[in-house]
Amino acid sequence: MGITRRSFLQSAAAMLAATACSTAATPASKPADTKPADTKPAGKEPATAAPTAPPKPATEAKPSGDAKPTAAAQPAAAGQPRSGGELQFIVSAEPPSFDAHRETTFAMLHPTAPHYSLLIKFDPDKYPEVMPDLAESWDISADKLTYTFKIRDGVKFHDGSPCTARDIKVSHDRIINPPEGIVSARKAQYAAVESVEAPDPRTVVFKLKYPSASLLSLLASPWNQIYSADKLASDPKFPEKNVLGTGPFKFVEYVPGSHWVGQKHPDYFQPGLPYLDGFRATFIRESAAQVAAVRGGRAHVEFRGFTPPARDDLVRALGDKITVQESPWVSNLLVVFNTEKKPFDDPRVRRAMNLALDRWEGSEALSKITFVKPVGALVRPGSTFARPDAELEKMEGFSRNVAAAREEARRLLREAGVPDGFSFTIKNRDIPQPYESNGVFVIDQWRRIGLNATQVQLEASGYVSDLRSGNYDVCIDFIADYLDEPDLQLSKFISSERSPFNYGRYQDAELDQLYDQQTRETDPEKRKQLVWRFENRVNNDQAYAFPILWWQRIVPHASTLQGYRVLPSHYLNQDLTNVWLSE
Repeated sequence: MGITRRSFLQSAAAMLAATACSTAATPASKPADTKPADTKPAGKEPATAAPTAPPKPATEAKPSGDAKPTAAAQPAAAGQPRSGGELQFIVSAEPPSFDAHRETTFAMLHPTAPHYSLLIKFDPDKYPEVMPDLAESWDISADKLTYTFKIRDGVKFHDGSPCTARDIKVSHDRIINPPEGIVSARKAQYAAVESVEAPDPRTVVFKLKYPSASLLSLLASPWNQIYSADKLASDPKFPEKNVLGTGPFKFVEYVPGSHWVGQKHPDYFQPGLPYLDGFRATFIRESAAQVAAVRGGRAHVEFRGFTPPARDDLVRALGDKITVQESPWVSNLLVVFNTEKKPFDDPRVRRAMNLALDRWEGSEALSKITFVKPVGALVRPGSTFARPDAELEKMEGFSRNVAAAREEARRLLREAGVPDGFSFTIKNRDIPQPYESNGVFVIDQWRRIGLNATQVQLEASGYVSDLRSGNYDVCIDFIADYLDEPDLQLSKFISSERSPFNYGRYQDAELDQLYDQQTRETDPEKRKQLVWRFENRVNNDQAYAFPILWWQRIVPHASTLQGYRVLPSHYLNQDLTNVWLSE
């Protein structure tokens, strides 16, 4: 039988108390050269920054019908935007580095996004359509193999140097074909791109090997921050420890363990924006302290999200002084194995650990205490390429007959020679919600098939370092994307020689071929079948990694915070360009 809600909650409480967290590595000291020169740009912005042609939507990238905030969660109109004030927000982890091309954590993106511009970005009011940012217009050739972007004139970096097509080309080259020694987290997603050219200072051209329905959406990625080509030429790793962009806010300071500050850029290329005088991001790891900060008026918001109990506590305490926005969330947690370590190099062991999980009961229990709930495979439940429950239940680890699944799991472990009571360590992030609670959940489930796991929690830089170096046996990893798009969700699982964020450290030519087939397939139904075949190999046949539960986004914020709309990703709408405070 599956576990009951009460038994899991009791077990979770006991295990949370007993689970030891290892000491996190000390955050790096503040880089001496992090603050860019406070040089006022020479020259003025053109009279208008409006696009010269209507923005074109990202075709073939429509979300499922529930991918927008619920009607009751829409931000209420509160008059005309006003200028001034400092936004105070919370970030629950610290950045491993400042390089968006390298990192995958919100802890880097939330503080840095206000400092940078993108080529194009998602329109928060018409998501998932895209809108201009540094590009003011674009054209797509009839054969869909050439994308030509016209770049705004007169844009300058915060140190006063001009931003031209060359900076955009070099930044995207760094993502698509990173130079020696540079890690690009998303290189695999741009396999369709043949070249990036800058024929003149205001034109960027992307030439493709084959049509890609998702290219505009990929180019609108919030991770594609535009860096100075000159700075990259002098130091390819410049963005790791330095902040220099063209965004609405200039960098002021970062004090590790404390805060990050940005101030309004007076010469931002969009006249009249931003509205805020500045922002202050405070690093607070503990959930209770985050809630207390919002409740006590010391912070307006934590943009990632709170748990249902935290939401309810804030609503009871603050009434109409708090606004709650909710949305589906393109995020989940995964169990990932180092396939170079015994006994996790054996697919039978990995399959057994997947079969042990009762996700349906886990969803019922965990959704009461944290922001996870939907049960699904490698693409978000309810999205275009997701399996209905009837199909999902045919996959290993998703059956509702948990007793039979666990019997098969025990058989596989015996066959693989794993002794009853075998002990190992699972590494996890030191973020309480939802990482710690999900770690407790899987440990409890594995205990039921005779496995004893100990959870070791690490702060962001140590966690990322261990996963990248292979210094782990089993870990809790994540999928967190800005769009329901298989090119994004599946790229983590192709061979590690193609995807540096395949922490399983395996090579699998069959997965690589399936990924390439699905990305080129223009028929949605045929593409869905390829996606399902890919999921079957990852989850069932090899069990390289498997999802635990998907997330449900809940963002309570001070009602004085206006101009912000929650989207199905905590990576989006974080540049604060249109955010304002009503008092």
